[in-house]
Amino acid sequence: QVQLVESGGGLVQPGGSLRLSCAASESILSFNVVGWYLQAPGKQRELVAGINRGGLTNYADSVKGRFTISRDTAKNMVYLQMNSLKPEDTSIYYCHGRVGIPPGRVNEYWGQGTQVTVSS
Repeated sequence: QVQLVESGGGLVQPGGSLRLSCAASESILSFNVVGWYLQAPGKQRELVAGINRGGLTNYADSVKGRFTISRDTAKNMVYLQMNSLKPEDTSIYYCHGRVGIPPGRVNEYWGQGTQVTVSS
């Protein structure tokens, strides 16, 4: 079975940086897209950043210019570099992978989540 495992979360001061890592049990290129979602308490899970097989990226407006998604295909790793962190970024962050293209058949895979807390 496909597994995604996040790490790198923690407590950081406003303006600081973190790098989240997602280790995949399959090649990153096995997925049509991989990315990161957040789920703050009491809110829906929302896309933060994604990258497709061709390397094209997509970001939520709230993180453009601050966060960068990248991949290391040789290591089956996906990263989210988070700079200029704000208290509003506090959330659980989930690694995500999708095989298939909607509205066709798709398979979705999720990591267990890693907590990011931005506070002074």
